[in-house]
Amino acid sequence: MSTFLISSIFFVLIALFLYLVFWRINKRKYISSGTVASAYDSWTQDKLLERLWGEHIHLGFYPLNKNIDFREAKVQFVHELVSWSNLDKLPRGSRVLDVGCGIGGSSRILANYYGFNVTGITISPAQVKRAIELTPYECKCNFKVMDALDLKFEDGAFDGIWSVEAGAHMNNKTKFADQMLRTLRPGGYLALADWNSRDLKKQPPSMLEKIILKQLLEQWVHPEFISINDFGSILINNKNSSGEVIFDNWNSYTNPSWYDSIFEGMRRPNAILSLGPVAILKSIREIPTILLMDWAFKKGLMEFGVYKCRG
Repeated sequence: MSTFLISSIFFVLIALFLYLVFWRINKRKYISSGTVASAYDSWTQDKLLERLWGEHIHLGFYPLNKNIDFREAKVQFVHELVSWSNLDKLPRGSRVLDVGCGIGGSSRILANYYGFNVTGITISPAQVKRAIELTPYECKCNFKVMDALDLKFEDGAFDGIWSVEAGAHMNNKTKFADQMLRTLRPGGYLALADWNSRDLKKQPPSMLEKIILKQLLEQWVHPEFISINDFGSILINNKNSSGEVIFDNWNSYTNPSWYDSIFEGMRRPNAILSLGPVAILKSIREIPTILLMDWAFKKGLMEFGVYKCRG
């Protein structure tokens, strides 16, 4: 047997081993809100995402026909959604709730740039701990561990509600919307962005698309995806909504994030290498899901929904 053939078989076996251990066996299937908390605790504690993506773990906004840095695009996304949703019409000092705040990147921009008093909530204790560590004392942000489906705030407690890429982790989208709109004062502003599927009732998925959707759900603790129109209808029909709900698909602005998230490891190799060999394996483990996400969003199987409404 030739040396080339032996080495080829060796690398195939290694690739198969990595696939089984880091992608199939070690899947992060949604079971309850506890599995979401555990996944984000792990992502936060190993610091891999933070080292690669900075303080924002959401997608970026890439203006058409303009080159922009990966991390700059994430900051740009916050400003674009604030402007599009009219959240910037709120006066300084307004109370804003950041639902699914991560390690506080958006919360700090909302506080420092727009002058809001921000409360960030996440189901991950590790994220709250890290958000507090990253937030200067003078920044008007506070962070709490809290389930978005059971917000411990009074009705109308906030002038604005902000939520980015949290809804895909909710197993009850109606309750998710209800909790946010309940805590939004009449006349307040809701700004929301999320990962959605296309309308799978009108356009059922093919066998290949079903396999891909299953992987996207199981790898990143998502219970289900729904369409932009379906979640828009949930907002429109909510008793606490003014009914004036506008929603759109920002795929064209956000899609470059997927490849950029992989290339970031090449641009900043020390960010991974400095964390040791386990971090290298963990980063490799995420690449198949990122590539599937890129494919799904480019093909329209998945859509990046943005929503705005008044309380």
